[in-house]
Amino acid sequence: MRAVVIARPGGPEVLEVQERPTPMPRAGEILVRVHATAINRADLLQRQGLYPAPPGAPADIPGLEYAGEVAAAGPGSSTPLWKEGDRVFGITGGGAYAEFVAVDSATAARIPDRLDWKEAAAAPEAFITAHDALVVQARVQRGESVLIHAVGSGVGLAGAQVAAAWGARPFGTARTAEKVEKAKRYGLADGIVIENDVEAFVPACERWTSGKGIDVTLDLVGGDYLGASIRASAPRGRIMLIGTVAGRASTIPTGMVLGKRLTLRGTVLRSRSIEEKRAVTAAFAAEIVPLLESGALTPTIDSVFDLEQAGAGHERVAGNATFGKVVLRVN
Repeated sequence: MRAVVIARPGGPEVLEVQERPTPMPRAGEILVRVHATAINRADLLQRQGLYPAPPGAPADIPGLEYAGEVAAAGPGSSTPLWKEGDRVFGITGGGAYAEFVAVDSATAARIPDRLDWKEAAAAPEAFITAHDALVVQARVQRGESVLIHAVGSGVGLAGAQVAAAWGARPFGTARTAEKVEKAKRYGLADGIVIENDVEAFVPACERWTSGKGIDVTLDLVGGDYLGASIRASAPRGRIMLIGTVAGRASTIPTGMVLGKRLTLRGTVLRSRSIEEKRAVTAAFAAEIVPLLESGALTPTIDSVFDLEQAGAGHERVAGNATFGKVVLRVN
């Protein structure tokens, strides 16, 4: 099979398309013929040698999500979950920048008929992450306010849509006014552009919530945003820390965390057990996939590159000008 391989740690130029053996599905797994995948920041870190693949995933073939069709099932199951030709999508530990990937059969979900391969590839990581953080962990309620940093990202736009679908009011931050305005098409109630002063969103949150503060924050950037998010939070607010592109360290007002009785929780999918990954996929299939099927939720595609253009796709993501997901077309 053709696969994008990290030839050595480095920049986008180290990504090469090579011929590799097609993986063999083990018991409980399915082999998926990948039609499209999407680029995530974890892929960029893996390419740079800063984020090793988890155990069991290819060490030098990136790719955390896929959309494709079942090509074969592993041995030992008399009642397989999937049959050959079924359209499936999901998250995997790596290896999806390839024509085939072997995945645990219970971590795949059925692709809605209305989604093409590119749209399907843009959905799993963004909507599973947003749904798990907002609904499963933070337990967002109707009428609550939700603040989303980097609202123009794939997870950010999914989060705005999920919040609105659950009856909450999503607000957001972004680096450009264009991203804020475009995000309003996906349910964003209002937003603010962050230039040099991260603290600028704190008074905006007070204004949006009539002084109460934000109930749930999806922090996709970290760094100094975390302390400001604490200051912008409502009493008993919940802050979900998902990303650290603005920095892996932060000084936070701990007294305010105590006084407001805040919940600060970090969340990541990659390091979870297989049982946890099956559970988040089941929740995604039950609560998000029907909304994707009806059109109530929509994957957002920034751009599409062919497999041979994976390096250019990485450059696009690294440039921070994206709105939605960057997709790789495989076959």
